[in-house]
Amino acid sequence: MPSSTGFTRRQVMTTSAALAATALSTPTAAQAAARSTASAASASALDVVANMQPGWNLGNSFEAIGADETAWGNPRVTQAFFRRLKAQGFRSIRIPVTWGQHEGPAPTYTLDPVFLARIKQVVDWALADGFYVLINMHGDAWQWVPNMPTRHDAVLAQYTATWQQIAATFRDEPRRLLFESINEPFFTGSSGDQQNAVLMNELNTTFHSVVRATGGGNADRLLVMPTLGDTPDQPKIDTLLATFSALDDPNLVASIHYYSFWPFSVNLAGYTTFNATTQQDLTDTFDLLHRAFVAKGIPVVVGEYGLLGWDSGPGTVEQGETLKYLEYLGYYARHRGLTTMLWDNGSRFNRRTLLWNDPSLYAQIRSSWTRRSGTASTDQLFVPKGRTQTDATITLNLNGTRLLRIDVGTRPLIRGVDYTVSGNTLTIAAATLSRLTASQEYGTNAVLSLRFTDGIPWTVNVITYDKPVLTSATGTTASLVIPTAFNGDKLATMEAVYADGTAAGPQSWTTYQQFNVAFTPDYTAGTITLPTAFFDGVTDNTTVTLTFHFWSGAILTYTLTRSGTAVTGTSA
Repeated sequence: MPSSTGFTRRQVMTTSAALAATALSTPTAAQAAARSTASAASASALDVVANMQPGWNLGNSFEAIGADETAWGNPRVTQAFFRRLKAQGFRSIRIPVTWGQHEGPAPTYTLDPVFLARIKQVVDWALADGFYVLINMHGDAWQWVPNMPTRHDAVLAQYTATWQQIAATFRDEPRRLLFESINEPFFTGSSGDQQNAVLMNELNTTFHSVVRATGGGNADRLLVMPTLGDTPDQPKIDTLLATFSALDDPNLVASIHYYSFWPFSVNLAGYTTFNATTQQDLTDTFDLLHRAFVAKGIPVVVGEYGLLGWDSGPGTVEQGETLKYLEYLGYYARHRGLTTMLWDNGSRFNRRTLLWNDPSLYAQIRSSWTRRSGTASTDQLFVPKGRTQTDATITLNLNGTRLLRIDVGTRPLIRGVDYTVSGNTLTIAAATLSRLTASQEYGTNAVLSLRFTDGIPWTVNVITYDKPVLTSATGTTASLVIPTAFNGDKLATMEAVYADGTAAGPQSWTTYQQFNVAFTPDYTAGTITLPTAFFDGVTDNTTVTLTFHFWSGAILTYTLTRSGTAVTGTSA
């Protein structure tokens, strides 16, 4: 590489000309934002929402309850953060905001001008970087809005005053700013579904009339309205459709949230995998949204998506099963014309390091925006320690792709020798497994990278293990810690039953208890802990049989006896 003094005058002039041409042909962030604004100004609601894909949530910042946006552990939002987020491929940002704690008393409910100015500053930063931005009424939905059945006039007065001030503040912002009436609304003390529908309609129509009355850019701003609870079921969708029909406004957007089939989302009731039932739930939900809204020309924003288990602790939903869910969600949302916005409370994209806490999760999400990826029935191959190896088979989910090759690090495996493929069945040869696990150390000994004709590679961890061992222990109903030699294995789920076979624990309708709620493994410490939450659902003076199911297929039983607050655990 030549030094700068080695460049001729002609090279410098040519380089300068090239840079000038690039500056003229490549839009700055401001130019890109201006073009995006011009496009949004004349676009249909469907087109605007389509251009918002993919989206991301600035969760646990401005909806946080406390002194300021750092109250729930996230740092202050900066313009540099938005620029880094833009580089991740996102085109829209949902900014949840809790307004009530920053308001004065009735009857004016005056918003704190400092807080309002801060929200405007952050919105303007995001708009300047070319994002579409959605702001809403968030934590208020569980603070004071639920009282609407019993304090109807007071709640409606505060709701109206709040939206009047928000709408006036952002009246002249470009159409790339959207308003969302409320987040996951519910009502306390209502008489039932009929009253809920009436109140939900009243919130959305009040929001509509208040915003439109402020004029300016709000005359045709896209207004996002949720179903009750942001729940995607037919009766709640019918209520929202009736509201849309009565309003007869082409600039309305439907909102729902999707966190997958609930038992899978939290690892409960034995739903440890992204199986046919879980996939069908997603398919049916997105089909319903397309049929009810998109096919009628009404755009849909899936304002939040993810897994509820992400907030319970590590390993709640197994990594490979999580990736399969995200791969399919991205694909099917595209297929059904839905715009999705990833819920991120700070645990996905690290707002301090500006890096993804789990790069493989992000890679799967990003890939799913434009294409399908091959996956497999598992991302774990458990190889028993010290035994004669046998061939191992994995079912490939090709998703329209073909398997090209398998790499271990930088070295490719040899097809026909190290592995074979027949249809969608991948067979890893016993000799290959023996070679890959030659160290015989517990845990992951090798990582297979399955590379397909499209999408991102599928990772399979080759794991050496022995059957885990549980040790007898004593504790209390506050906590029982079971010493556990995992021996390279991983816990999938736990069952709990009384002597008569009925379910024990907090979930009485299923014997399979909730991961990281009723029980928590710690692979580093070598323990499984049963907390108060589990024993709150265990009857005094009873014996409970626990059955631990591991990902290798190993199954272990353990007996608990509760007497008052004392608990004794005995290994089988």
